[in-house]
Amino acid sequence: MATIGMIGAGSWGIALSVLLCNNGHQVTVWSALPEEIAELKEKREHRTLPGVLMPEGMEFTTELEEAMREKDLLVTAVPSVFVRQTAAKMKPFLRPGQIVVNVAKGIEESTLKTLSGVLEEELPAADVAVLSGPSHAEEVSRGLPTTCVAGARTRRTAEYVQSLFMSEVFRVYTSPDVLGIELGAALKNVIALAAGIADGLGYGDNTKAALITRGIAEIARLGMAMGGKFETFCGLSGIGDLIVTCASMHSRNRRAGILIGKGYTMEEAMKEVQMVVEGVYSAKAALALAKKYYMSMPIIEQVNAVLFDGKPASEAVRDLMLRDPRDEDSGLSW
Repeated sequence: MATIGMIGAGSWGIALSVLLCNNGHQVTVWSALPEEIAELKEKREHRTLPGVLMPEGMEFTTELEEAMREKDLLVTAVPSVFVRQTAAKMKPFLRPGQIVVNVAKGIEESTLKTLSGVLEEELPAADVAVLSGPSHAEEVSRGLPTTCVAGARTRRTAEYVQSLFMSEVFRVYTSPDVLGIELGAALKNVIALAAGIADGLGYGDNTKAALITRGIAEIARLGMAMGGKFETFCGLSGIGDLIVTCASMHSRNRRAGILIGKGYTMEEAMKEVQMVVEGVYSAKAALALAKKYYMSMPIIEQVNAVLFDGKPASEAVRDLMLRDPRDEDSGLSW
């Protein structure tokens, strides 16, 4: 049995806490919100995961030191926009070499750093790893078969994370490509917004297949320019996560996109979804990275124009379709 501190009590943090408890580990869940912890203690159920009861051994606290003290593993599951400030609060209680697994998905807009990069900057004494893949909290919390990938700087750390999360319903692979895993996880949220917008406009399966296929091409181009590996973007945190996020109504990014396609503003859509829509926060960072690395990312560009410049969604789709003709893959020779 391992002792684990779950830093974040959103639906994903709770789903993973249920999984880890069912694997026989002791989990302490932290939230900065006293009302959230009080509700979890009283109801033993998360409001976004109705019917999923917390195991009796799961503990809850608003004291960060309590959640971190003498833990074998720490998991950061706060929204991407709160990762840096949460990590700064964690620093006084972190022991050297502590393994910290980031499960949030996003890119910090102000620095263009991945979230593991943010954690390594704020917690230089930590051994930072990541866990990602096609994994909706609603399904993981109910024990539906799911696969993910654990990324770390060393095989030893990746295999340790794998051993804690692996179960008969949660299969975990390992990878050394931490950067590629995180880029795939973050950028797919922006493509999922585009897929949702297409749904909201009333377009069909052909449109969604085009967005998924050309979307992973954009993600892989940028990711490899930044140092990620092509194989990663063909895997669970690349095409796998992209497919599930573009296709499922569990996806808050797709749901927000649907509303935008129906005429909602970005702000109205986020309010209606009532959860953090990570793709909105990652869209500007993705566009900035594309410019930094001189990458053509037309879907990302059009999503930004719709979200932040007031461009009609139907006009954005038309502009994507009417781009200059080109080869599907310029690397293939005739």
